[in-house]
Amino acid sequence: MTDSMQAATKIVLATPRGFCAGVDRAITIVEQALEKFGAPIYVRNEVVHNKFVVDGLRAKGAIFVKNLDEIPPNSTVIFSAHGVSKAVRAEAEDRGLVAYDATCPLVTKVHIEVEKMQLAGMEIVMIGHKGHPEVEGTMGQTEAGGMYLVETQEDVAQLKVKDPLRLAFVTQTTLSMDDATTVIEALKAKYPNIHAPKSEDICYATQNRQDAVKLMAKDCDLVIIVGSPNSSNSNRLREVAEKQGVEAYMVDNASYLQASWLVGKKKIGVSAGASAPEVLVKEVISQLQHMGAQQVEELKGVIESVVFQLPKNLTAAASKKP
Repeated sequence: MTDSMQAATKIVLATPRGFCAGVDRAITIVEQALEKFGAPIYVRNEVVHNKFVVDGLRAKGAIFVKNLDEIPPNSTVIFSAHGVSKAVRAEAEDRGLVAYDATCPLVTKVHIEVEKMQLAGMEIVMIGHKGHPEVEGTMGQTEAGGMYLVETQEDVAQLKVKDPLRLAFVTQTTLSMDDATTVIEALKAKYPNIHAPKSEDICYATQNRQDAVKLMAKDCDLVIIVGSPNSSNSNRLREVAEKQGVEAYMVDNASYLQASWLVGKKKIGVSAGASAPEVLVKEVISQLQHMGAQQVEELKGVIESVVFQLPKNLTAAASKKP
């Protein structure tokens, strides 16, 4: 045991944590494509935002690309869980690529909302983080100029639309619920007639994990979130903990833990973003125990039972494979 932790130090685990149904589905799609059709299988962008997962799939024969022009004609391509624009789908078809869609069904739901709003003649405000692939994919569901991106109340204050009476909004699925609520309230204050989505866009898994961290953090003096730096939902979990007044860090794996974080800490909360596998959580727990933690308690929480079906064209192609 190191001097950084005392024997009474306890680890508490948030529930739920880690993989969600959309991430499970996306990884399975890549694995099944590799198994049925053989390597290489091309994937546009990281299928999910986790280095451990991506490296594992790369070792099996997946090739991750930024642009479709990096893929040879007639190859197999998989669209990531974050979704793609209509232009990307059209380009894949033009290039003769066989495409399988790993877009999370909850992201697809937002795409359908955007299409319906546009058909109804509305301009659309998207609440999300600039540059995130989900945002780029969703913004790409409309004709150029049909959507506006806002991230903060300040963005809302500067927003100018053509017709405030024909305006609607959608949100990125992995936002902080508290931050999204603040921006939505600002939009409604500025545009009282703005149309909201029929149902909440922030996904059930994001909400459940944020609720669990919020509950856990209230009784902790340190929170560790397992997740890769480019994972939006993992970053939001760290922010949720910090907003509870708790010191919080995000780590890609156990090697990122620093002894200085643990000095004088009595209760350490641990959770993981929706794209982080449980094996990484176990390694973090093991390292914390090596540093001196003596107890591990798993908190009660929502039990998730959501399962998403695989793309029909993948299961049909797999069944025809000799």
